[in-house]
Amino acid sequence: MSNIWDNYQSDQHYDELIDQHGQSRHCASELVTQLADMATDDLDKRREMAEATIQEMGISFTVYTEEGNIDRAWPFDIIPRTISAQQWQTTAAGLKQRLTALNMFIDDLYNEQRIIKAGIIPEHIIKESKNFRPECCGMSPAFGVWAHICGTDLVRDKDGQFYVLEDNLRVPSGVSYMLENRAITKRVMPELFEKESILPIDDYPDQLFDMLASLSPRQNEEPEIVVLTPGIFNSAYFEHAFLAQQMGAELVEGDDLFVAADDCVYMKTISGPERVDVIYRRIDDEFMDPEAFNPESVLGVRGLMRAWRAGNVALANAPGAGVADDKVVYAYVPEIIRFYLNEEPILPNVKTYLCEDPEQRAYVLQNLDKLVVKPANESGGYGMLVGPHSSKKEQATFARLIQDNPRNYIAQPTLSLSTAPALISSGKVEPRHLDLRPFILQGKNTYVTTGGLTRVAMKKGSLVVNSSQGGGSKDTWIVAKEGN
Repeated sequence: MSNIWDNYQSDQHYDELIDQHGQSRHCASELVTQLADMATDDLDKRREMAEATIQEMGISFTVYTEEGNIDRAWPFDIIPRTISAQQWQTTAAGLKQRLTALNMFIDDLYNEQRIIKAGIIPEHIIKESKNFRPECCGMSPAFGVWAHICGTDLVRDKDGQFYVLEDNLRVPSGVSYMLENRAITKRVMPELFEKESILPIDDYPDQLFDMLASLSPRQNEEPEIVVLTPGIFNSAYFEHAFLAQQMGAELVEGDDLFVAADDCVYMKTISGPERVDVIYRRIDDEFMDPEAFNPESVLGVRGLMRAWRAGNVALANAPGAGVADDKVVYAYVPEIIRFYLNEEPILPNVKTYLCEDPEQRAYVLQNLDKLVVKPANESGGYGMLVGPHSSKKEQATFARLIQDNPRNYIAQPTLSLSTAPALISSGKVEPRHLDLRPFILQGKNTYVTTGGLTRVAMKKGSLVVNSSQGGGSKDTWIVAKEGN
């Protein structure tokens, strides 16, 4: 037997399990002890069992490459990440506060625009936003909520504090992997759950169904809820199918639905058309309805916006919600919280430089080798410059991009992302950087997952955690114990 912690060290970074003195953190003490008691062969077998389980359960994700779409088995590390329940309570309150304010912001933008009139956010920021949809002006969905499902990316800096890195308010992915990570961990290391008080996560599909049902325009009838997917070639298709199955909802593509002359949405079934009340759409705005947006789209449903505007169907997330997903708008979120809620933000933003501001742009251009530069409306880690890991040629390319379209870029300091141990080979653990994506639901009520999806940079020293960029994942435990 060898103690896997003997040579473990995370240098100057905050580590989720082991503190700077080499001692286990309070909420990780049982886990660290149990892992130390396991023989190397035993750990190896459990890792192999996890890989076999992923294959058996068909847990996969799709990566887009120049050669085409590649289906890959879900990369998974068997050592969980732990967070104390006490800290999570504060974090969850901050996430609820943030989404509440963002939904009030979106509703205001498509109606009175009080925040622009008050001079809190410049009008051109909104007008030039790629995801502001003039077609949505005058609408106010049920409960004033536009972003019903939000995945907020959190990171810890070396001070151990959680910071919000970005808000994903369009079609955030990953919650199915959060649930599957727990299922795999329970299967391959069941005894870990005997001594720990780990808060459950398995009520998410029920919470999602209840939230979607609360949006139904026909409250006196059992709602027909469907998940609208672009199809099997989408990178998140596994998740679309998983959530539909877990909720007992129909998984449909655009061709399965139509809008009739009464401006209601119907699903084609073998027994005839069946009216649809709520659509959990996993298609971007521009492809959702060729009548309202991109006329070339073959993924969406013609007339869907007409049905939504008539109040005959609920769409989650609502069209136009992505305006608050803009990374330039992100920089204004603390002010948005103060404006609508008259409260101080519970969770801080990462310091952000707006390239459209001449002074901030000059600073960014002078420090491209130190900063992370992001386009305003990309996701999945695409289109970014990670300054310290970039070449002079890449920096010159981004300098031109920023000067050509400064509104489209922000920059942030390169954070000292926290680490957690990952089992990288037989009996050997090394620190790997990670982030956390909790999921927040908002309809009639607001719900936050207990923890979230922990994404891990599988390469040593890498800060890129996105699955589409080679990142992996691990189970996330919110641990309740005395003295948390």
